[in-house]
Amino acid sequence: MSQTIHSPASPDPEVLEKPRRRVFSNAYKLRILQETEQAAEFGQVGAILRREGLYYSHLKNWRRQKENGELVAKKDARKIVKNHDKIIHQLQDENRKLRKELKHAQAVIDVQKKFSNLLEISLSSNETNDSSKS
Repeated sequence: MSQTIHSPASPDPEVLEKPRRRVFSNAYKLRILQETEQAAEFGQVGAILRREGLYYSHLKNWRRQKENGELVAKKDARKIVKNHDKIIHQLQDENRKLRKELKHAQAVIDVQKKFSNLLEISLSSNETNDSSKS
């Protein structure tokens, strides 16, 4: 009756390790997609997948991400953020300009309304058409 004593350095054989989901970087995904797109001979894509321990579904998902613009390298992501900031700034400037023009146009319309009321002129198009017919 010998009992096995487990040392702290060896894992307990009764406790199973919890499997971890692999996480792939965008650069890795882009590299694998580029490799598989360049594969010309029959079976090369399968060889790449076996070498990397990947499934075809990985490629399918990564291609979809790339098409949707979700898959960009970090350098590209920084450029995109800078471009978005620049576009936002331009749109804010344009918005300010258009609001100013709208305010000016509303003031002109108000003056025209007041002037027509002073002269008792109707601005409706029906009355102007009726007067031109007679």
